[in-house]
This record gives sequence, structure tokens and C-alpha cells, in this order.
Amino acid sequence: PSRLVLAGESAGANLVAGVTIASCWPRPEPYARAIWDRGLRPLAVLPACGMLQVTDADRFLRRRPDLPGWLNERILSVCRGYLGALPVDGPAGLADPLIELEHAAPPERPLPPCLAIVGTRDPILDDTRRLGVAWEKLGGAAEVSIYEGGVHAFHAFVWQPAARESWNEQLTFLERHVPR
Repeated sequence: PSRLVLAGESAGANLVAGVTIASCWPRPEPYARAIWDRGLRPLAVLPACGMLQVTDADRFLRRRPDLPGWLNERILSVCRGYLGALPVDGPAGLADPLIELEHAAPPERPLPPCLAIVGTRDPILDDTRRLGVAWEKLGGAAEVSIYEGGVHAFHAFVWQPAARESWNEQLTFLERHVPR
């Protein structure tokens, strides 16, 4: 637990951001309260290509009206999956970690350093940009790396130079922030 790092991509980046929020602010959700009560805080956070706001899936089409229908449907499906477990009339809470961060008071425990990677061709690029701004506004160190031409989860294509570069960047980030 003294070397805890949180990393996730796409919807996993959403989960990582939510768990980080629960470690830095007391929350009303029972699972979030359990995280807060343990007193653990990650040493570093790596949310890659994150879908960080699920309550406004249409924003992706507003940014990129040329999105293929199948991709738009996939994004809507992910958002519905998150929102299906929430009350219809309530806020999304930790399902929308980006909104939580953008509207948060300063954290009670400091935000850990964050490195968020994303590609320029990723339809959810703006979520990563907004994450970096919100993180820094709350006093956290945030690095946002945007890889030219990278599609969603581009770093999974390890045979491509940009993917290898992103992994090297993430490993270097961890070496700086996680003691051996």
C-alpha cells in the first residue's frame, strides 16, 4: 500500500479518477467512504485516453460531427453502462469524475501527481485536456501528453513508435514518483 499507483485506460481511466477522488475528499458513497477511511492515497495516477464525463455523450459528436455511427454508438453504450446504475434524478457523482474535479473545493488530502496520455485522433481528447486543467487548479501536478495522430488507446499498438514513446514516458514518470 505504500507504493500504490492507479492506472487505467478509457473507462478504466474514469475508474482511476473516481478512486483518486475518493482518496482525496471524503465522499457520501459507501465504497468511496471505505477508500477514504483507509487513509490510502496513490503515489501517482495514470489515466490514459479517459472517458471522464459520461453524462454528456453528445459532446463528442459536437466536437467531431464526422464520427462514424458505430463509434458514436459505442461511446453511447459505455455512457449508458455507467449511468444505468444511477438514480435517474440524481447527479452522476463519481461516474463523472471530470465534473467532480472541475467543481471541487480544494482536496483535504493532496492530489497525487498525474500523467494523462491521449492521441490527437481520439474522440475523447478533450476530456484529457480538461482533466489536466482541473487537476492543476486543485493544486495537483498534472502532465498531459498528446500524441500526434494517436487514435483511442493508441498506446496498445506497441509496434508503433508513438506507443513505445508513451510507455517510456509513463515509466519515466513512475520512476520519478514511486520510490523503489
